[in-house]
Amino acid sequence: MAPDSVMRHRPFALFWTARVMSSVAFQMMSVAIGWQVYSITHSAYALGLVGLAQFVPMFVLTLVVGHVADRYDRRTIAYVCQSIEGIAALVLCLGAWQGWHDVAPIYAIAAVTGAARAFESPSMAALLPNLVARNQLQHASAWSTSANQTAQILGPAMGGVLYGLGALTVYGAVTVAFFVAACAVVGIKIDEAVRMRAPLSFRALFSGIGFIRSKPVILGALSLDLFAVLLGGATALLPVYARDILHTGPWGLGILRAAPAAGALAGSIWLAHFPLRQRAGTALFGGVITFGIATIVFGLSRNIYVSLVALATLGASDVISVVVRMSLVQLQTPDEMRGRVGAINSLFIGTSNQLGEFESGMTAGLFGAVPAVLIGGIGTIVVALLWMRLFPALRATKSLEG
Repeated sequence: MAPDSVMRHRPFALFWTARVMSSVAFQMMSVAIGWQVYSITHSAYALGLVGLAQFVPMFVLTLVVGHVADRYDRRTIAYVCQSIEGIAALVLCLGAWQGWHDVAPIYAIAAVTGAARAFESPSMAALLPNLVARNQLQHASAWSTSANQTAQILGPAMGGVLYGLGALTVYGAVTVAFFVAACAVVGIKIDEAVRMRAPLSFRALFSGIGFIRSKPVILGALSLDLFAVLLGGATALLPVYARDILHTGPWGLGILRAAPAAGALAGSIWLAHFPLRQRAGTALFGGVITFGIATIVFGLSRNIYVSLVALATLGASDVISVVVRMSLVQLQTPDEMRGRVGAINSLFIGTSNQLGEFESGMTAGLFGAVPAVLIGGIGTIVVALLWMRLFPALRATKSLEG
C-alpha cells in the first residue's frame, strides 16, 4: 500500500473518523463548559478547576488504563468510553434544559469525561500501529494528528456558534458526535495480535514507566511536550481574552479556540505529504521554541487578528513535536507494551493540557491573564533550551522512518 493511499484503507479511515468525531465532541464540550462556568462564576480560578476536574481522574487511572489496553480488545475499550462520554453529554443536555446555575455538577461531569478519555486515548493510540504497515506509520501518525487538529478547528467554532443558540443545542450536538465516533470504532475489522494476559501485579502496572526510562529519546520527547503544554496553556484563558481583553462574544471564543488547530492542521497535512526525513530532533526543538514565542505574542496582543495569527503559529509549531513524539513512541515500543506506554504518554501530554489549564487559571488568578500567558511562553522557551542539553540523543535524532 503506497503512503498516499493510507486514507483509502478502510480500517484506518474508520479510525480517523472516530478520532475526528470524538475530538470534535470533546472540543465542543470544552468550549461550552468553559463559557458556561465563566458566565456563572466570572472567575479565572473556576476555569482552572475545570481542567483540574479532568486531570485528576486521568492521573489517578494512568497505570491501570495502560494495563487494561494491553490485556483487552482496544476497540471495545474505545467504544465503551465514547459511549460513556455521550451519556455524560446527554446529562449536560438535561442540566441545560433544567437551567443549572451550580458549577458543582458540571465539574463532576468533567471528571467523568476525563476518566473515560483516560481509557480511550491510550487504547486508540495503541490501536493505530495495527492498522497500517510499519513504513506507513509516520504518514498515519501525521493523518491521525490531522484528525485531532481538524476536530480542534471544527469543535471550538461549532461549540461557540451552537452555544449562541443555547447550551441545550451545543450539548445535544456533542452527544450525537460521541455516539457517531463509537459506531465508527465498532466498524473497524482487523486481526489484532493475541496478547498474553499476564496477572495484574504491581510490577506490571509500573512496567510502562520502566520502559520509558530505559529509552532516553522517548523520555526526552515526552517530558519536553509535558512541560511545553503545561507552561503554554494559554487556551485555558481564552474565555477571559474573548470576553474581557478582545471584547468578543461566544463566537470570538470559538474562532480563538479554532485558530491553533487551523495552524496545526496545515502543519500536519504538510508533514503527511512531506515527512521529516532528516534532522527530526532539531525540528522538534525549533518547533517548541517557536511555540513559546507565539504564546508571548498572543499574550501581548490586543487585536483579534494578531491574536489569531499568533495562535495559528502556535498550533503549526506544536504539531511538529506531536508527530515526532508519536512516531518515536510507536516505532520503539513493542505491541505488547503499547497500551502501558500510551497511558504514560496520555498522562504526559493529554493530561498536561488539563493540568496546564489549571496552572494557567491559578496563575491568572494571582497575577492576571496577560502575565500568566507571558510566564508560560517564556518558561516554554527556557525548558526547550534546557532539554537540548539534558537529552543530546533526542536533539541528534535524524530519521523517523521505521
